[in-house]
Amino acid sequence: MRLNPVLESLGTYPFVRLDEAKRAAVARGIELIDFGIGEPREETPAFIRTALADALAPVSTYPKAEGLPALRAAIARWVARRYEGVALDPDTEVVPTLGSKEAVFHMAEVVGGSAVGVTVPGYPVGARGALFAGREVVEIPLDPAAGFLPDLDALDPAVLGRLGLLWLNFPNNPTGAVVPLELLERAAALAREHDFVLACDEAYSELWFSGEAPVSALQLPDRTNVVVLNTLSKRSSMPGYRSGFVAGDPRLIAALKKYRPNVGVAPQEFVQLASVVAWDDEAHVDEVRARYRRKRDLLWPALQAAGFADAGGPATFFLWLATPGGEDDEACAGRLLEHGVVCAPGSFFGAGGAGHVRFALVPTPEACEDAARRILSA
Repeated sequence: MRLNPVLESLGTYPFVRLDEAKRAAVARGIELIDFGIGEPREETPAFIRTALADALAPVSTYPKAEGLPALRAAIARWVARRYEGVALDPDTEVVPTLGSKEAVFHMAEVVGGSAVGVTVPGYPVGARGALFAGREVVEIPLDPAAGFLPDLDALDPAVLGRLGLLWLNFPNNPTGAVVPLELLERAAALAREHDFVLACDEAYSELWFSGEAPVSALQLPDRTNVVVLNTLSKRSSMPGYRSGFVAGDPRLIAALKKYRPNVGVAPQEFVQLASVVAWDDEAHVDEVRARYRRKRDLLWPALQAAGFADAGGPATFFLWLATPGGEDDEACAGRLLEHGVVCAPGSFFGAGGAGHVRFALVPTPEACEDAARRILSA
């Protein structure tokens, strides 16, 4: 059987390797506390679950790719509340998505250009989607000395001319870094100058440990060539619902509405109706944010005492840490695994990740307390 050569060239997805290591540890009798995968494990609030059940209808129909008008309107209302003065037209500037991962993956199939820019270390799906779309991947390093921000002015104009798409992800996975609005303005200006799409993955926009709420590219006064992706997975503890959105330049939203019926990616209507009530409520988000802050406070003193150094920013639900004494990141993760604490090696996230580990604060507070004890004995 002949397979797509891109698929054969990718090797094993890093977190599949992590799953294999976890299975082997369990087989040796180790009880695991898993900070490896960034999948929320908080209960989805009861009022959202009730809305989902109430939305189940006797007749099931295919969801339309453009999404329900009620959901698009709810997303526009949330944007207007969250980012003062920002108004979106729900009919032309918003399209619901099946979470945000599929939208990240498919974006390179919608835009032109011969290359896609991705920041490293970073979430790998944008690069993988580019490869499957037959595009060159241009890695743009995040500078630790500059708070894990990219130096956009160092980019070669010839490279910018080849881009069809530039991915920025802030608050950043895996580093937790946040971005100033001025950098987004500069990136948007480059997008218009060189005619590429600036796509901002803002999946962690509602989670931060300290400081001001993160900014959004939706706040830019000129959103020409700019789109933003967001999701309910982290904000509302709804990863299994698969509900997010793309918003921004009406021309790209129209292109997505033309493309998406071909691949059949739209949330079921009962999920969309549950999503309406999720976007319309902020009280549960405050509770989610406080819970992640509590878990950070339970775990951080033990990590610090064990020699880890905080190397990341103030947002997301991740801790991005330099390993003790410059220890190899995979060796460090393997050592912790023997004590039942699972974390992700920084090298899983590409160039610049070596020498770091990422802790996703998804276990319960009680499990974080247990993990702190284990880390101190590792």
